[in-house]
Amino acid sequence: MTEPLTILYRDEQLVAVHKPAGLLVHRSKLAGGVSEFLLQRLRNQLGQRVYPVHRLDRPTSGVMIFALDPASAARLGETFTQRRVTKRYLAVVRGTGPEHEWLDYALREEDGSRPKAEMPPLEALTEIRRLDGVELPVQVDRYPASRYSLMDVRPLTGRRHQIRRHLSRRGYPIIGDAKHGKGNHNRFFAERLGCPRLLLAAVGLSFDHPVGEHGLALSCALDATMTALFQHFGWAGHLPVDSACRLDIAPSTTT
Repeated sequence: MTEPLTILYRDEQLVAVHKPAGLLVHRSKLAGGVSEFLLQRLRNQLGQRVYPVHRLDRPTSGVMIFALDPASAARLGETFTQRRVTKRYLAVVRGTGPEHEWLDYALREEDGSRPKAEMPPLEALTEIRRLDGVELPVQVDRYPASRYSLMDVRPLTGRRHQIRRHLSRRGYPIIGDAKHGKGNHNRFFAERLGCPRLLLAAVGLSFDHPVGEHGLALSCALDATMTALFQHFGWAGHLPVDSACRLDIAPSTTT
């Protein structure tokens, strides 16, 4: 039997849930033979229709919000479109990442509608900070030891696969990223550290509430796989917790 989704927050206009890694949000051309989707599971769990207003990649876990009526969906969709949202992610990357840096690399769309080279480059901006690191006495690549970093990531634009592509281009691919990462490090984490997934999680989301002059700040705990890894690496102090907080002043305009 499928476990119920973790509800982080719910009121009359919206619901926030923890999306498990590996679960598609809704049906798409990427679905293939997949028969289970987050939208469907949440609808069945709540016993009512829900409306997606933003997206998370299939392998990414973390906080997602759904509207509970069409009017709220329209207002929340506009909030995301206008970038009146603050997003926070945690990522485990190869190497010793920068202490603080802005990644400003334009990205072409990867939606498959046209060859990528024919798509126009679009502005993409991501803020990254290194929170912690670890050095393992294991040769995974050409060096006798292997270093990994925990990165706080805040995208200010919402391009497809933006975080994964930006970190990879900067030289710090996310562990578990089959498309933009490094296979030998991915295999090491899967086989030796029990982490066969993309180590990227959406842990924070702040936005204007669709009704009233206030905002919401949501925090989402990591799943069991990432939590165990953080504890193993001595990063337990960086573990987020599930929480929801009303903001009397709406969030500033960022994404």
